[in-house]
Amino acid sequence: MYKKIDSKDIAYFKSFISEDRLFIGPAIVEEYAKDELGTVKNYPETVIKVLTAYEISKIMKYCNQQVIPVTLRGSGTGLVGGCVPVKGGIVLDMTMMNKILELDEENLTLVVEAGVLLMDIYSHIEPLGYFYAPDPGEKSATIGGNIATNAGGMRAVKYGVTRDWILALEVVLPNGEVTQFGRKVVKDTTGYSLKNLIIGSEGTLAIVTKAYLKLIPLPAKTISLLVPFKTLEQGIDKVPVILQSNTDPTAIEFFGRETIAFAETFLGKKFPDTDNQAYILLTFDGFDEEDVNRKYQQAARLCLNQLGAEDVLIVDTDERKDDVWSARGAFLEAIKASTTQMDECDVVVPRAKVSEFIRFTYGLSEKYNIRIPSFGHAGDGNLHIYICKDNLSDNEFNQKLAAVFSEMYKKAKECGGLVSGEHGIGYAKKIYMKEVLGDTQINLMKGIKKAFDPNYILNPGKLF
Repeated sequence: MYKKIDSKDIAYFKSFISEDRLFIGPAIVEEYAKDELGTVKNYPETVIKVLTAYEISKIMKYCNQQVIPVTLRGSGTGLVGGCVPVKGGIVLDMTMMNKILELDEENLTLVVEAGVLLMDIYSHIEPLGYFYAPDPGEKSATIGGNIATNAGGMRAVKYGVTRDWILALEVVLPNGEVTQFGRKVVKDTTGYSLKNLIIGSEGTLAIVTKAYLKLIPLPAKTISLLVPFKTLEQGIDKVPVILQSNTDPTAIEFFGRETIAFAETFLGKKFPDTDNQAYILLTFDGFDEEDVNRKYQQAARLCLNQLGAEDVLIVDTDERKDDVWSARGAFLEAIKASTTQMDECDVVVPRAKVSEFIRFTYGLSEKYNIRIPSFGHAGDGNLHIYICKDNLSDNEFNQKLAAVFSEMYKKAKECGGLVSGEHGIGYAKKIYMKEVLGDTQINLMKGIKKAFDPNYILNPGKLF
């Protein structure tokens, strides 16, 4: 169905793209064939590093006429094959569109190109006293990638996800037309929310070139509590009580001693406490230091006096903050380094079902004799669960992986949950999304896709 790229196509692209930004054949490095997890792999025929919406517009108009598939790529930090060009064609590398265009202090808005890194947004605005709340674990991801998957992160329990912080988007449609969804306004009930269709659409509907991000003043104080429990289930079971306690936590993370051990080995440094089986990490922030102190002290008393915590460690010194948060930020890479290969499940379930789901993964680990470490966001029900190959053969691992995934996603559905909380569906999880959502919703999504992209050239083979 798709046209293979030939010398005529390359000549057209070279008419407005410099040769140092256009790669074909052997010049295409392996990173363009996979994402961070690497379980889905296919090479593109051409890679183009784009600089402007105008360039993208010309490329898309041509590709739409010729029916050439186009896949977007930011930093490649995804875990579901979302940026992998499974149908070949062109990869548009967005990383050179990395300019911070405007800080509008009157409207509390930051305007950025899609290739700006998350960590660069933080470093630009926080010294000036402003705050962009979404904080996905991979700070080297691009904002365009965050928008594509509607990324969440640890602060979602209080501040929401990426969608809640996007005021407007400039996009290039598959036919090459440039348009803007949304404006620098707080309220918007003007027609269908097309902006929100783009957010989380994983690059299948339009190409985000510019984002208008909502900002708020930077919280005056942030403090964390590291709370050990005898078992992970015991700690997770208490999360609803914490959420009902009027302490307004910014984040509630969970992890076990095994995951900490992986991080210690990976980072080559000790975690502040390794005497307990499981931990809940609570964070509190606010604009009033006295109020933040009241909240974390109330939460500490609750954990110690009523919830059965073994201790409460205040993460207040620079050294302890670095030890705790560097470990938490390294969990994914640490688990990855502990095995020969792995795949990931990032289901989201109602918060009251988190403990039940984690117990279920323990049973799967025993049933299939395979290692399944996990950690996640207890405050919003998003779990990060990893199935490790270790010394299994390729065939044995693939068989067990398919069986484990099938049972996990079935269990997520039974719990009232969904296939993905923040990493998206991409190529790897689309079968499971169909099983959870059913034909009616999938067909509605296909109709939306056809309305935006009738030739199915934009990131084909993803979602459904």
